[in-house]
Amino acid sequence: MKTIVFLDRATLSADLPEFPFPHRWVEYSSTTQEQVVQRCRDAQIVVTNKVPLTGEVLVQLPQLEVIGVPAAGVNHLDVKTCRERNIEVVACPGYSTISVPEHAFALMLALRRNLVPYWNDVYAGGWSGSATFYAELHPIEDLHGSTLGIVGAGHGGKRLAELARAFGMRVLFAERRHARAVREGYAAFDEVLREADVISLHCPLTDETRHLFGLAEFERMKRSASLVNAARGGIVDEGALIEALDRKLIANAALDVLEQEPPAVNHPLLASARKDLIVTPHVAWRTQVAMQRLVTQLAQGIEQHYARR
Repeated sequence: MKTIVFLDRATLSADLPEFPFPHRWVEYSSTTQEQVVQRCRDAQIVVTNKVPLTGEVLVQLPQLEVIGVPAAGVNHLDVKTCRERNIEVVACPGYSTISVPEHAFALMLALRRNLVPYWNDVYAGGWSGSATFYAELHPIEDLHGSTLGIVGAGHGGKRLAELARAFGMRVLFAERRHARAVREGYAAFDEVLREADVISLHCPLTDETRHLFGLAEFERMKRSASLVNAARGGIVDEGALIEALDRKLIANAALDVLEQEPPAVNHPLLASARKDLIVTPHVAWRTQVAMQRLVTQLAQGIEQHYARR
């Protein structure tokens, strides 16, 4: 009999299928760091979307065999300790291959066409007071013929490239920032900064990618460029982004993720509505199709672990 403990069930709206092996299911809507050991002490399987499992916690869970992560990223786990203790990590890469790129593409279109500022100004009477039948309140740009820089060539990045090429965009996949050589099919990181009209982030959050986009990177981008981040909040230095927007180093940005989630009420990026910024609340992954793929992939991964034994 396996005990399965889901530490943050409220983060996942879809129902998990029944597992074929004997098990006891325990779930909590949310879990604080101080509660983890007590709740997981007798568990062979722990499911955690965002609750951290540190090395200090893992060594106090001698029965733990599998960690299920209903997400693509595992930056909240001490993966090194998992390997040392032979704990299998079952994550779900690729489950949001459709949903996240589509959201990123929608954000890209909204930025280049200035859709949110236009709606706000039209609602405030900006069109009604126009001297002509139209009201050119903000610049708009075509995606066709422009250059998209993609950071991260995994499932999401490649899918976004397909969408962009269908719109007639030139696509550049960015090489790692300090790479000594540029791989075939990639462009140097600095070249992407210089040439891209839009840069979209689709890489995991690691020590290498944390604050990958800071003030130095924004200063090397086109003044007319847009930034889209539907990956992880920590990839962008939020203080640097605010300065870049204030100094008009880039035209605008759209984020589906922030470093702190949920953000504080007084978060600097949310302190006041900006015409050069769109923020959505980490929802790019939450379509019905993606949710079903997610739970199926998670359940299959856990089942396969015990089927191999």
